[in-house]
Amino acid sequence: MTVNAFSPAPDPIAAAKRAYRASLKLGMINGAERSHAVKAMARTLQSSFNDILEANTLDLEASREMAVPELILDWLKLTPERLQATVELLLRLGELADPIRRVRNADYQLGDSQAYCQLMPLGVIALIYEAFPELAAITAGLCIKTGNSLILKGGSEASHSNVAIMFALQSALEETGMPVGCLELLEAEQGTSTKDLITQDQYLNLVIPYGRPSLIQQVVRQSTVPVLKSAMGNCYLYWSTSGSLEMVLGMILDSHQSEPDPVNAIEKVLLHRYSHPSSLILLWKTLRDKGFRLRGDAELVKEFPDLQLASDGEWCQPYLTRTVAFKLVDNLEMAIAWINQYSSGHADCIVTESYQESRHFALGVNSACTYINTSPRFSRHPARGDSVFLGMSNQRGQRRGLISLETLTTVKQIVQGNGRF
Repeated sequence: MTVNAFSPAPDPIAAAKRAYRASLKLGMINGAERSHAVKAMARTLQSSFNDILEANTLDLEASREMAVPELILDWLKLTPERLQATVELLLRLGELADPIRRVRNADYQLGDSQAYCQLMPLGVIALIYEAFPELAAITAGLCIKTGNSLILKGGSEASHSNVAIMFALQSALEETGMPVGCLELLEAEQGTSTKDLITQDQYLNLVIPYGRPSLIQQVVRQSTVPVLKSAMGNCYLYWSTSGSLEMVLGMILDSHQSEPDPVNAIEKVLLHRYSHPSSLILLWKTLRDKGFRLRGDAELVKEFPDLQLASDGEWCQPYLTRTVAFKLVDNLEMAIAWINQYSSGHADCIVTESYQESRHFALGVNSACTYINTSPRFSRHPARGDSVFLGMSNQRGQRRGLISLETLTTVKQIVQGNGRF
């Protein structure tokens, strides 16, 4: 690889400045050109599969020698299928309508003027991510499509993979005439700390952390830039007495199918106290046969000793493995209160045949998404609909829920007058 203007930057301040200058130009480039750049990234990424997979093999070998946890190794390991899915996602992004400068009505109106709103780029976005090398390409596609510059800060476990992917993406951006600095990479080996980057509030507009809860919490504590929290795991399901065993089993299994990051995996199940023991035993046997580890609260473990006891702290923490914990509750109100206190707050479910229960649950659970009698399984590119998603945000307030193209935009109000005051 030759060293050029697109080489990894060791200095977070210099990278932030360069990304900021690029964002001013990128936001003025028309949507067709930005879409062309996203498609070019897809093509270049596809032609670089061999180089990327070789780099990924080096990362995997080094990580195994350093006894990196199996969870991170799963997130780190690239396959031709994972890379091809990323290529297809980028191609889809390139086909979507331009989200920038969409016009909306404005509530604020003056007597002799007309006001309207337009969606505009945020400016500079930083992605702090653990393993998941392909996230660099997905986030880059979302950012270029929305006219934002992107700074990447990956973990040391994926250093070779990150550089290989970055080289492919930057080659495409250079070829399509995108501004130098619109995509920056800070390599972990060069000693750049996360804090050095996420305190550049003069240049950065948003930080997105992606990985284990410890990484998310670190970024939230240290950042002086607005943070868009992503969430993974610790999603709850409430099984009503009217709900079917088949639906509960199907939803749990399907929610764990997204690989390598089952974002909305059901990891906790609240059972009505009058659930049929025979249904529980059948559910647990099937889950064990599928490779799940099962845990329960003190009441359930006392009655069913083959369950492992779940500690108090587990109810508010994700397992991020094929583990499900079960707990007895007295009624729907208790289930809602428990979910609101202990769930990660981004995706929670109910299985019920009662319309009243489903409405009560949907309105009472304070999570970004609620699912009624359907799997919460997350997809970055769902089969139906016109969107591509990076992840799920569980933060309260704005930019909550699915992280989409529009999430990476802001609103500008424009007032058109006629010269009279």
